[in-house]
Amino acid sequence: MKNLAKRWNDISLVKRIICGLIVGILLGLTVPQASALSILGDLFVGALKAVAPLLVLFLVMAALSKHQEGKQTNMKHIIGLYLLGTFLAGFIAVIASFLFPLTLTLAESTSDITPPGGIGEVLHTLMMNLVANPIDALANANYIGILAWAVLLGIALRKAPNGVKTAIDAVAEAFSQIVRWIISCAPFGVMGLVFTTISKQGIDSLLSYGKLICLLVGTMAFVAFVVNPIIVFIGIRKNPYPLVLKCLKDSGITAFFTRSSAANIPVNMRLCAELGLNKDTYAVSIPLGSTINMGGAAVTISILALAAAHTLGIQVDFASAVVLSLLSAVSACGASGVAGGSLLLVPLACSLFGIPNDIAMQVVGVGFIVGVIQDSCETAINSSTDVLYTAVAELSQRRKQSYGKMQESL
Repeated sequence: MKNLAKRWNDISLVKRIICGLIVGILLGLTVPQASALSILGDLFVGALKAVAPLLVLFLVMAALSKHQEGKQTNMKHIIGLYLLGTFLAGFIAVIASFLFPLTLTLAESTSDITPPGGIGEVLHTLMMNLVANPIDALANANYIGILAWAVLLGIALRKAPNGVKTAIDAVAEAFSQIVRWIISCAPFGVMGLVFTTISKQGIDSLLSYGKLICLLVGTMAFVAFVVNPIIVFIGIRKNPYPLVLKCLKDSGITAFFTRSSAANIPVNMRLCAELGLNKDTYAVSIPLGSTINMGGAAVTISILALAAAHTLGIQVDFASAVVLSLLSAVSACGASGVAGGSLLLVPLACSLFGIPNDIAMQVVGVGFIVGVIQDSCETAINSSTDVLYTAVAELSQRRKQSYGKMQESL
């Protein structure tokens, strides 16, 4: 039994997950009545949801408590890249929707979800999440609130004894190890999740929305393989694809199957260390990115909102579409703190074109149907760009410093 377990663990995690994916599809098609298999997916998602809030709290708190005054970080540059990347993703999604207009066969209304009433409500919720009770923030996975308290506690603990800082760091590492253990069980979790989707909805439900899935995935792929490399090239002035592909391979693939940016933090931290980046910077930027770097969410919000407009025959001018890009970027940054993620913000974007709420909620229902693919791709691009933008900021600074020294020597 030990030898069998060792052989299984020696296989690449990606290969094991693909095996789980295939088995889940086959079981969903052949024995859809075996509902007990669904518990594997529920356990996997539940475990990730349980540990991720505590992981973010202790990682950020440990990083900031150990930060020494005077040490240079690139946080301003990184936050700028996060915001720019999210806006550009929404803008590219708008252009894609104009080039390939889609109409939807609307699903049943998702009436048990209450969307925000406007951008003012989104911003109000975002601000209130910042000052939420820390216990409440942890219990409800309010990552904005968790991040705020982690920053405050980390700064306040800078003058604490070294023993306290060491203990906090040890707890952070322990939670990181727990996440790694959970992710190692991903093949079984993915099998359960795929089985549930196929047995309940069937492959036909996904194929009927094939054009929408292709547009969503194609737009995210364009952002990942065209827009992001351009940003990287401007920053480092070298061939961007080795760095882009490494981030997608080592971070994006894992995030695709776990479908949780927060749970993918240990993977991203390890990748940053492998790239030789400054720990004082990435220990903060990676947890922060899992909260506000939401390019994939901006793509989802923009495309579904414009698909709803096209379905109803509403003419959208380009100026309104640009406003949609800004709205989707701002909304996406607040998506992680709202139950339902990016799909919950679709009615807000639809309201920009005067689309009734009951129609918008039917679009959300369509989003849930394609969510098994859309959410996975969205998380993959969100999480991988956390590392990518952190690396670009640091490598860009190194290039400028090297150029400055060269100028001085001349």
